[in-house]
Amino acid sequence: MAQKKKEQATVLMQQEIAPGIYDCRIRTGLARESAPGQFIAVYPRDKSTLLPRPISICEVNKEEETLRIVYRVAGKGTAEFSGYRAGDTIDILGVLGNGFPLDKVNKDQTAFLMGGGIGVPPILELAKQLDCNKKIIVGYRDSSCFLREDFEKNGDLYIATEDGSVGTAGNVMDAIRENALKADIIYACGPMPMLRAIKAYALEADIPAYISLEERMACGVGACLGCVCTTKNVDAHSHVNNARICTDGPVFEAREVEI
Repeated sequence: MAQKKKEQATVLMQQEIAPGIYDCRIRTGLARESAPGQFIAVYPRDKSTLLPRPISICEVNKEEETLRIVYRVAGKGTAEFSGYRAGDTIDILGVLGNGFPLDKVNKDQTAFLMGGGIGVPPILELAKQLDCNKKIIVGYRDSSCFLREDFEKNGDLYIATEDGSVGTAGNVMDAIRENALKADIIYACGPMPMLRAIKAYALEADIPAYISLEERMACGVGACLGCVCTTKNVDAHSHVNNARICTDGPVFEAREVEI
């Protein structure tokens, strides 16, 4: 994993693409080292907000040195970020975490790429980089299906909505059942109930599942132990069966973690 660096990035554009969901592109040299499933930490300008906010990477352009982040306004820090405009500068730390492994599937196999809620954005860069038969299954609350057009360009798209307004009524697992979908491997990011259901499905189908755990992170570099999860392996830092999501993850093989 590349060495973490703090640097100043420049905002190129930002727009609201769904209620409370913002799409932001920034120019940063960290783009050269970024991979699907990794994240950056963005520092608020308000010094009373001490900790940076972890935001997953949605898209990477290494040649232009740009990153795309898509995030939901959830508190004071992200509310501040939503006001940034082209030309503004922001301090970021990256690149953080271990991303999705791209070498676990070959071009003749089928992969489920599953995202739920604000776990949807990290799936886009993964869809662009994986070379296989891709079934993209994403879940939303309602008809505000952000990134829909982007996904349609990068795989077969299946949508589930909680209110039934688009696609399958229900969640991503309902979409799999309704469309009788099968896969050789799963990649997923989303809320914990969704990931628990995916893990159970993967165990029953006896296929590997790589899941990105969405947990609240504090330091982002593994020092505070504020985002640990229980794992089969003994952590060298804490000497117990814990893993730090921000450094050992956020992506884990589902069999390795208790969720």
